Amino acid sequence: MPLKILLILGGLSAFGPLAIDLYLPAFPAMATAFGTDIEHIQLSMSVYFLGLASGQLFYGPIADRYGRRKPLMFGIALFCLASLACALAPTLEWLLAARFAQALGGCAGMVVTRAVVRDLCKPIDAAKAFSQLMLVMGVAPILAPLAGGWLLKLGGWPSIFLFLTLFSGLFAFAVYFGLRETLSLHERPALSTALGRYRGLLREPVFMYHALTGGIAIAGMFAYIAGSPFIIIELYGIAPEHFGWFFGANAAGFILFAQFNSKMLRRRPPVKLLQRTSLIYLLCTFWLLGTALWQPESLWPLMLPLFGSVAVIALVLPNSSACAMAGHGHQAGVASALMGTMQFVIAGITSALVGLLHNGTALPMAGVMAGCGVLVVVMARQARRAGGLNF
Repeated sequence: MPLKILLILGGLSAFGPLAIDLYLPAFPAMATAFGTDIEHIQLSMSVYFLGLASGQLFYGPIADRYGRRKPLMFGIALFCLASLACALAPTLEWLLAARFAQALGGCAGMVVTRAVVRDLCKPIDAAKAFSQLMLVMGVAPILAPLAGGWLLKLGGWPSIFLFLTLFSGLFAFAVYFGLRETLSLHERPALSTALGRYRGLLREPVFMYHALTGGIAIAGMFAYIAGSPFIIIELYGIAPEHFGWFFGANAAGFILFAQFNSKMLRRRPPVKLLQRTSLIYLLCTFWLLGTALWQPESLWPLMLPLFGSVAVIALVLPNSSACAMAGHGHQAGVASALMGTMQFVIAGITSALVGLLHNGTALPMAGVMAGCGVLVVVMARQARRAGGLNF
């Protein structure tokens, strides 16, 4: 895949991480500004996941019918306006509504990115492309919390959303001038067939088990994203502007493992790699749970299992995504949308669960992530039994 297209797709993939990770250090300040607690501010993340999940279902059929560029440009414009509305929010209710609209705009890039990769790549090449995209989108979790901490210090929490407004506006130009249409004129099913195609995918075991494997793995990451501000900033007393260094270390592991996955694909197909990496993910999350039960006085004992639990997701997600999308070139938009919707429905549940189970320790986050580890192994094994893939 050409480097220019890869960078543009990576930037589109970064919309989600930026809109989530950039404002994590601002949770305590936003709770103070809106006269509430961090648990209520965490609702803005769950609302964002809800918008991502529901919006993708609409973009999928539209992207298959009208092409990739038009829905993408609409989504970027909506994200830009909603980010500005977040910056100007006078109440928590306003913020929640703006975050929902922001997600509806941002999810266009997620659907279109996976569809474009499927348009341009064969299954094994798609797994490599997804791994390479994680290098680009992985920079966002490294830089975002750090940048968010400094933006918070310099201009308060609204400056974080003003930055997102500027970022999305600049990216609209990059997409308009740099991304051609990749959907063939001969592969454009009518919108009236969308429900039938969604039903067909829901009944297809190979697609569903692979999509759920990746969806549950990434839900474990969002449990970590939801719980880490409290654990790092409040439980262990790390300054908000330094939060990004700890968060970024785990994101660096994510990038490193994604590139390692790309190299392993030269020797083994994604369907075989998925079986082994899912077990590694389970071991890392159980290591994290055991450390959280110990309740160490210092943050450092938690950092190693956290690093492993986040990094190994980069071995699970690209392979499960490539396996799920294989054989769906004629309906890549719908397949991408349904896969993304499942991912963020589960992510919304896990992030909300971390907030609901909040007890002043790291156990809620670690317990939810360990539960995700168990389910990832179960789904990966079911995917293997379903068979149907020859690469």
